[in-house]
Amino acid sequence: MDALDEYRRKRDCESTPEPCEDVAPAAPHAGGLAYVIHKHAARQLHYDLRLELDGVLLSWAVPKGPSLDPADKRLAMRVEDHPLDYAPFEGTIPEGEYGGGTVMVWDRGSWEPLGDAAAGLAKDDLEFTIAGEKLSGSWALVR
Repeated sequence: MDALDEYRRKRDCESTPEPCEDVAPAAPHAGGLAYVIHKHAARQLHYDLRLELDGVLLSWAVPKGPSLDPADKRLAMRVEDHPLDYAPFEGTIPEGEYGGGTVMVWDRGSWEPLGDAAAGLAKDDLEFTIAGEKLSGSWALVR
């Protein structure tokens, strides 16, 4: 099973402007692993956290968006991996399509896992630093 099978299954590539093609992963960039937060005005406004790892963007939907207060815990629900080409995507997904609504890049930059990212994901405890245009510092995704 390909890491992007679920992503492709949920989308009609003829109807959405989202990246859908099977393309080679983007070349690594000088800034390290890509990090992006999309603001997504779908049925319910939310933010999508995306972290590059192993040739895909690992993705979480964050209903209330990020917080700068470490004491303020936010729900982050893991969703399907996205292709690397999705990182710069901005546009409107047609109503009636999966994720229909406007998507804009809210923040972008790079991220670095604190420790082994695969092990952190496996135990639902991923700690990392981000260096974005708006956000920077240490973060954790825990169950």
